[in-house]
Amino acid sequence: MDTEREPVRVVIVDDDQLVRMALRLVIDGEPDLTVVAEAADGDAAITVVDEQRPDVVLMDVRMPRRDGLSATRELLTRPAPPGVLMLTTFDSDDLVLGSLRAGALGFVLKDTPPARILDAVRTVADGNPVLSPAATARVIAAATGPQSSHTRNASREAARKQLSTLTERERETARAIADGLGNPEIAHRLRISIATVKAHVGNLFAKLALENRVQIALLVRDAEE
Repeated sequence: MDTEREPVRVVIVDDDQLVRMALRLVIDGEPDLTVVAEAADGDAAITVVDEQRPDVVLMDVRMPRRDGLSATRELLTRPAPPGVLMLTTFDSDDLVLGSLRAGALGFVLKDTPPARILDAVRTVADGNPVLSPAATARVIAAATGPQSSHTRNASREAARKQLSTLTERERETARAIADGLGNPEIAHRLRISIATVKAHVGNLFAKLALENRVQIALLVRDAEE
């Protein structure tokens, strides 16, 4: 990362003070990152984000008063919103799925090694999602859990209708994204250039009216349920 540019501004949102302290120590120890504020719940998060205009928000999923999902949904309606990276134990956090669908760029587990959390913050600051193939598998497993037949059928039909607007190559690119592949891996799979992959991904965002690759992956999975 270019350390000559302004540090990435980070807000930490978690109801556990010890978690906030630990994350601040880790993040503020890096020359290219700085914590500009903390919040203990979703209401306070919205206030400090509006005041500080951070680049990245580390958002806890489960908090008293206002949870991270509700706060994320509101923040992402703002003009030029920050990148939101969800913090979760993921034991049973169905809320994280709603956050990803709302436009959050990914999630990290609270027991993730500090170096990986730092990498995740930098990735989100650059506007890229944080969702490895292993993480994709866990998200999809949770997303495709038991639900009513009516709800499942409605979601599948809506997703298929969206995907029907794509060309064959765009659908193949969307499928590769759902498999957790990055642009180089997609280029190798489809035997096309990385520049062409980027063009296809751009078309996917425009045609599907989505903000990031996580949402594309979830849409593909909805269509296949």
